Amino acid sequence: MYCGQMNQGTIFPATDFNPAEDAEVLFSALQGMECNKDDLIEILTQCCNAQRLIIAQIYSGSYGQDLVTELKEKLSDHFKEVMVGLMYPPAFFDAHELRHAMKGVGTDENCLIEILASRTNSEIYAINEVYMMQFGVPLQEDIDSETSGHFRDALMILAQGAREEGYEYEDQAMAAEDATILWDACQGKSGEHKTMLQDILCRKSYQQLWMAFQQFQLASGQDIVDVITDCYDGHFQQLLIAIILCVRDKASYFAYKLNSAIYEFGFHNKTVIRILISRSELDLMNIKRNYKERYGHSLHHDIRQYASGHYEAALSAICTGDAEDY
Repeated sequence: MYCGQMNQGTIFPATDFNPAEDAEVLFSALQGMECNKDDLIEILTQCCNAQRLIIAQIYSGSYGQDLVTELKEKLSDHFKEVMVGLMYPPAFFDAHELRHAMKGVGTDENCLIEILASRTNSEIYAINEVYMMQFGVPLQEDIDSETSGHFRDALMILAQGAREEGYEYEDQAMAAEDATILWDACQGKSGEHKTMLQDILCRKSYQQLWMAFQQFQLASGQDIVDVITDCYDGHFQQLLIAIILCVRDKASYFAYKLNSAIYEFGFHNKTVIRILISRSELDLMNIKRNYKERYGHSLHHDIRQYASGHYEAALSAICTGDAEDY
């Protein structure tokens, strides 16, 4: 039986929250040629996103300036990306990441895969609403114009937020049938077979897919990830595998993505920042534990190896490295 895990973030609502005082500290920190980056880190990483928005509202009312605009103007480089990213509500942050992935220099398929393969229906609904409000076009319209083939088709399904959700969708007989369809689709590799694959992986509930993967293993003696890796390639393959890994354990998936971003891509700052911010209030503690169990050293340790200065301090504060992480 599929069992969702209890998730735990690393950032929680501040218990002694004083937004007026925090706004005053931030205003002082942003004055002069040299910003007090330590104060910025201390304030913005020690409270949750909803509290940051309250601080920003008071900041605007008290000082007549927009806090996000001030951060953008006074800070630079990756440290600015972290501080500004912390100020965005989750759907706003994801929408901007997706937009940049499609309208920046080239298309960042890895970003599209990571976000759309891992978000829940409600998260995707919110992203769609913000995307349209911010950029004046539907998310699916940009996906349609910036990607192609079955990769595009699968992304379009995910962007609808149409996945079945809930335990009422558990059906063992259907799982066996789905496993057979998945196996046939991996063997056929035609356009029709790709459509069969994406329809199951992009629409079925996590509970139903988990059972189908079990049935697939029992019937074929092979893991579905290995079979898809052998049968398909490119971004379509990467998207399908990302969905499977998220069904099995999102924390494990994000630990894998972080390790790849740090070691395979020479510390891909955009990916590291995006995962730490987007998962900080959801399951970053789970991701940290999984990372250490899987790779033998802590996420905090690896961040310190490749990042430095206030940028490293900000990432570490989000990650909340304990003494054992050093």
